[in-house]
Amino acid sequence: MKKEKPAIKTLGQLKASGYQSCTIREEMRRNLINRIQEGKSVFEGIHGYENTVIPQIERAILAGHNINFLGLRGQAKTRMARLLVQLLDEWLPIVAGSEINDDPFDPLSKFARNLVADLADQTPIDWLHRTERFTEKLATPDVSISDLIGDVDPIKASRLKASYAEEEALHFGLVPRSHRGIFVINELPDLAPRIQVSLFNILQEGDVQIRGFKFRFPLDIYFIFTANPEDYTSRGAIITPLKDRIQSQIFTHYPEDIETAKKITRQEVRLHRDGLKIEMPSLLEDLIEQIAIEARQSEFVDEKSGVSARLSISAYESVVSAVEQRLLRHKSKSGRARITDIYAAIPAIVGKVELVYEGEQEGAGSVAVKLIGAAMKTLASSYFPGIDHLKRKVPNDSKRRYQDIVSWFESGGQLELLADSDDKSWKKALDQVDGLKKAVAGTDGDEYLLMELLIHVLSEYLVVDKKLIHGNYLFQDQLYSALKGIGGN
Repeated sequence: MKKEKPAIKTLGQLKASGYQSCTIREEMRRNLINRIQEGKSVFEGIHGYENTVIPQIERAILAGHNINFLGLRGQAKTRMARLLVQLLDEWLPIVAGSEINDDPFDPLSKFARNLVADLADQTPIDWLHRTERFTEKLATPDVSISDLIGDVDPIKASRLKASYAEEEALHFGLVPRSHRGIFVINELPDLAPRIQVSLFNILQEGDVQIRGFKFRFPLDIYFIFTANPEDYTSRGAIITPLKDRIQSQIFTHYPEDIETAKKITRQEVRLHRDGLKIEMPSLLEDLIEQIAIEARQSEFVDEKSGVSARLSISAYESVVSAVEQRLLRHKSKSGRARITDIYAAIPAIVGKVELVYEGEQEGAGSVAVKLIGAAMKTLASSYFPGIDHLKRKVPNDSKRRYQDIVSWFESGGQLELLADSDDKSWKKALDQVDGLKKAVAGTDGDEYLLMELLIHVLSEYLVVDKKLIHGNYLFQDQLYSALKGIGGN
């Protein structure tokens, strides 16, 4: 909750209050130390970085370093940069009317210097909230030096009857206007090399020069950059002299385990259920996160591009929407996700992966289906003992566990799972498969959900044939399916 703006209105009152100015690095360092000592985190909502990235950020701030976050897309780089605004004091005094947040005790602009010289202790003071001391710029190839640093403004010069050689004729860019604040440049490699050169002085000497005029601004700015390592070889590069001036390079990463990934996804999903009660079983959540993991390891997906956490978030929302759609058709108020609902996430998956040549040849939809199948097989090993032995020719006890199911299909049994069937019909369909319920007995988890998963996994191991027909899934014996295909019936 934002506190009220301080009542101090003039420079004299500010002096009398005992206020002392400090640099932004000193300010952030002081506030970080206080938070650490109080056991408070700056990075609420950032999961999986507690022992890796966050300690590095804290050390960089304590050292007064500018930071470059290096990492693939969807690794919370921009979010962490935005959270650092919490390390600023809530209110900052500036010379009222200043364009560059002039410090009343050490004004930089000619406007502020003249005002303080003329009014002394009667100089009007305004207060800037910390949220107004954060500037963010997405680097694009068309960003100019004028955008970042500034340029001569002919209209302003004409209005003030000022010479183009005078400071009054200048229009300040984003960097000078971020004086005494945090300035973030996202996707730094996308900046043209000549624009990156313009940042040299700011980072090293803390000053900026505009159009070669004979004045210097010793700006006080905390810089944060973000970059995708892929950019070094494709769209652009951080030029070496600039990289050398950014004191701390911090690598981000994807969640290292499914539980962390699930925590992130639950936090980020945006759902509008309109009074419907929709349950997302933990097994489905695991499956969604495993799909993202499989995508990051897939031969069809460009690993340099990365697979954003947004894949899991969008997939989760798509699965919930599939359940919602089913409930609306049955005029029901509550329901839970099923394994087949995961295929509703295919549109979310294809939009979140960058395919290599082999993936393009397979087709985005086909790759998404393969990723889902791979995720099912990976999870199955922890639920169904010996499931990965099914393709081996040597009989063993593990294979015998599933023999009744296989025999039922071999004898002509067919299982049709309808996407829109109600819970009663869905369970009835699964119950008809001999040995299915027995195969999941004693396994920790929802019985019918595990039965459905096992059927899908058997199809992934090519023990059972699976066909998608008008949005519904038909499972039958492989040989029967092949013969039927030959016969044309």
